[in-house]
Amino acid sequence: MRRFLLCLFLPALLAACGSTAEPKWAPDDEVAQAVYRHDGPTSLTLFTVISNRSNAGAHSGLMVNGSQRVLFDPAGTWYHQQIPERNDVHFGVNEQVLSFYMDFHTRETYRTVVQTVEVSPEVAELALRIVQNYGAVPKAQCSRSISDVLSQLPGFESISVSWFPKRTMNAFGELPGVRSETVYDDDADDNSSVLAGQGA
Repeated sequence: MRRFLLCLFLPALLAACGSTAEPKWAPDDEVAQAVYRHDGPTSLTLFTVISNRSNAGAHSGLMVNGSQRVLFDPAGTWYHQQIPERNDVHFGVNEQVLSFYMDFHTRETYRTVVQTVEVSPEVAELALRIVQNYGAVPKAQCSRSISDVLSQLPGFESISVSWFPKRTMNAFGELPGVRSETVYDDDADDNSSVLAGQGA
C-alpha cells in the first residue's frame, strides 16, 4: 500500500520540488564576501510550503544559523542572482534575503509553516558542514534530503527520512522547544515577478 501511495503522489512531488539536480559552485571570493552572521541564538528553521487547495506538502527548506546563516533549499526553484549558491546552499541569508524567500513561496495558493528550534553551536556547525557537503539534490527529494540531514544531528534522531514535507514537518514539530508560525499571503499564484523584484 505504501508503495502504491508513493507512486500516486510522486508526480506531484516531482513538480513541487523542481527539476533535475543542477550542480552550482559559486567562487570562494563570492561566498566569503556574502557571509552573514545573525546575532540570534544558534538554531535550525524548517520551512514547509503547503497547498491551500489540497492541504498537501509542496516543498521543504532548511535554514541553519551557526557561525553563518545559510539556506539549504534542495531541489528548489527560488534563487537570487546577488547571493552565491553552492549546490542548493544559499549564502548571505540576511533578513532581506529571507523575506524574498518567504515571499516567493507564500501566496494565495500556498502557505508556509515556519518552525524554529534552538540548538547548541556544535550542532549548528555540524548542520552547516552536512548541508554544504550534501551536493545538488535531484527533483522530488527536498523533504528526503532535509530529513536525511536532520536525522544525522544529535537530538534529532527521532526524525526519520521521508519523502513527504508534512511528515517531516510533523516530526520536527514534536521536538522539544520548537516555535512555530504559519505565514499567509494573498499575492497572485504567478510568483515569477518576485524573482524579478529581487534585483536579480
